[in-house]
Amino acid sequence: MSDTALLVIDAQESFRQRSNWFETDHARYLERQQALIDGAVAAGIPVVRVLHHEPEGVFELFSGHVRSLEELRLTPEAEFLKTRHSALVGTGLDVWLTEHGIRRLLISGIRTEQCCETTTRHASDLGWQVDFVAEATLTTPLDYNGRTLSPAEITERTCAALAGRFATVVTVDEALGRTRAAA
Repeated sequence: MSDTALLVIDAQESFRQRSNWFETDHARYLERQQALIDGAVAAGIPVVRVLHHEPEGVFELFSGHVRSLEELRLTPEAEFLKTRHSALVGTGLDVWLTEHGIRRLLISGIRTEQCCETTTRHASDLGWQVDFVAEATLTTPLDYNGRTLSPAEITERTCAALAGRFATVVTVDEALGRTRAAA
């Protein structure tokens, strides 16, 4: 079994219920996310799905939206539910990764600067080698200090903050190439 795992974080229908879903390049994200999933499966890398839930609203478990985005085809090796930004807080994911000999993580999913970045920083601090697959993440515009930051600006800021400190920032092809090279 591979010492690498792909985390697909919060790629769930809950986000489609928000009005700003249509302010994103979700078609490109879905294509790149699926390419990463397919490449991971072909390389024997376990795919782990992490879904976010909250007590009410579109993230509430019984809303019907706490499930993978319809367009994504994946059969996860494991699935975890989280209530915090980091997929490693209170989920048991860290235990599963350790028990399966995982030393390297490929991070992907939804909200580039929120749950994906937070999980990346947390995983790095706990000792995992992390590849942040930026093109397989998605975010929405954010308003800050009287200005709207675009998804591209947010992703660039996230990558700048993570690169060389918490992760190696890679494309889908680079992530899969690094996996083949390590094997």
